[in-house]
Amino acid sequence: MRITEAAARLDLTPRMLRYRESLGLLPVLRGVRRGRSRPARPAGPGDRPTTPVGHPAHRQFTDADLAAVALGLSIERRYDISPVALAFGVRVLADARVRAEVAELGRRIGRIQPPTARALDFEQERALRLLSRP
Repeated sequence: MRITEAAARLDLTPRMLRYRESLGLLPVLRGVRRGRSRPARPAGPGDRPTTPVGHPAHRQFTDADLAAVALGLSIERRYDISPVALAFGVRVLADARVRAEVAELGRRIGRIQPPTARALDFEQERALRLLSRP
């Protein structure tokens, strides 16, 4: 289905649906080739897919796409967050480096507890204690 029908079924405007797509909150399109009329560069979060001649492609929304958007909307309402905050949360989960930096910030401000000792660390400490006994 086209964007106007998809937006209507989600009770959104087409503009809001495009905004959500630009934030990366819609499933990624697969198999859409980029045109050769533009310089080659990596696709960014705000890039629209193009047809082989370089004109914007008309995305066809599936029921799975609508279900993913509906889940995002539900999460935003439940936790009272913006689409931007949700998009950043998805990025944190997807990018190990960002996840590590956010976790470090959380530990420094006292919102995340330091990691607990692992079983292997415990066993290593136990072995060292046993070796140090007279």
